[in-house]
Amino acid sequence: MDTATITLPSTLKLKIDLTDEQFFQMCQKNRNYRFERTASGEVLIMAPTGGETSNRNGRLTQKLFNWVDTNDLGIAFDSNGGFKLPNGAERSPDASWVKIERWNALTPEQQEKFAPICPDFVVELRSPSDSLKDLQDKMREYIENGARLGWLIDRKNQRVEIYRPGKDVEILDNPESLSGEDVLPGFVLHLQQIM
Repeated sequence: MDTATITLPSTLKLKIDLTDEQFFQMCQKNRNYRFERTASGEVLIMAPTGGETSNRNGRLTQKLFNWVDTNDLGIAFDSNGGFKLPNGAERSPDASWVKIERWNALTPEQQEKFAPICPDFVVELRSPSDSLKDLQDKMREYIENGARLGWLIDRKNQRVEIYRPGKDVEILDNPESLSGEDVLPGFVLHLQQIM
């Protein structure tokens, strides 16, 4: 018997009409999958990352949480945290942070679901199967929706793209560390275990 091999993209895109509540419930009932939804309502189903990317993303998140533990400036989130952006998209950055005053302005109900807020800081860590263009588009979307600082860490090309509102993207080739600038004062991410 012949067998066929089907190669699927790392991200499936489906056009499904769902209310916000239906989308949230679908995500809750299918926790083994990672979902996002574009501003146009397209549902994205993403494959889990491999072990190497997961390890590096865990280290990145750990370092952000360690910094958060040293101050009361805001709340950090891992890749499971979903946000409903002002343009209607629902996104889950690999790591993110929201200033405490903005987080506390949300109701407890808003904090429990996909928070209707764009994080102040976002990070996307490119895995080998990720499309660089798709991640760059996502980073621009974060900035257009209110993020104040974004890092796209591209391990494949050993570079980091830094996104800021009203500025051109800054590209750093094989940097040793990144600064949280005035958004995350005092936060420095050493990239040895990330890149």
